[in-house]
Amino acid sequence: MNRGSLSARDMLYEEPGPKTKRRIRIVTILSLVLLAALAAAIVHRFYVTGQLDQKYWFFFARGTTWIFLAKGLLGTLLAALMAGALAFAAGFLLMLGRISSLRVLRGICTALVEFTRGVPTLLFIYFFFLVIPQFGVRMDAFWKISIPVAISACGVVAEVLRSGVNSVPKGQTEAALSLGMRKRSVFLKVVFPQAIRFVIPALIAEMVIVVKDTTFAYVVNFPDLMQNAKVLISNYDALLSVYLVVAVIYIAINYLLNRLSGRIAAGQNLTVKRA
Repeated sequence: MNRGSLSARDMLYEEPGPKTKRRIRIVTILSLVLLAALAAAIVHRFYVTGQLDQKYWFFFARGTTWIFLAKGLLGTLLAALMAGALAFAAGFLLMLGRISSLRVLRGICTALVEFTRGVPTLLFIYFFFLVIPQFGVRMDAFWKISIPVAISACGVVAEVLRSGVNSVPKGQTEAALSLGMRKRSVFLKVVFPQAIRFVIPALIAEMVIVVKDTTFAYVVNFPDLMQNAKVLISNYDALLSVYLVVAVIYIAINYLLNRLSGRIAAGQNLTVKRA
């Protein structure tokens, strides 16, 4: 197989042989049986403790409940998309600093990357919620969740982009320079477009983390999915049922993002193989 047609997953994991595939199938079947048994035990426990009573579920038959949850989901998606866009922009700038020939700039950007990767997202949110207003800066709740989540993710995005840039063969840069292109043009027109193609699956995977980080929006009273779920819980005293439904919604979103990442990676490998 041509090395250029290999994805990151192909390079990290070897193709399993027939015996290994058979063992994987057996383990998968056993795991599914155990999970089914566990799910049955959980449902039985819910039934015994009365958590399946109608009073905890009847409001899900109302269209207003789903409209309310849909509004919260829209808030979650908007905050996640804005945080993702800001994280990409900041990560791009940090990546440029990390690959710069200036040692001071590299050091500063490296420190910023490590800082954003090491500090929990919740601390950034508390900073924007409690500290920033003390300086007279008034921000909408949307920005109080979007900006901290973006700051928390930008370091990872910077490293993902840098790995993509480093994966582009150096010979292409040298060939472009030999044709008289400037370094900036070589990077923007030759290197970076290829780097983006390499790391799109990883960037989408980071979006999964961004979506999950937006669940901290309750701290700033932003009406996202979790905040609206808390309203339903307080109105109907149905903590378990509401959180189960919300958990399924989050799982569905993250599953779709992971599927999108896998399809993009598979499409890129197919394109490379045909080329």
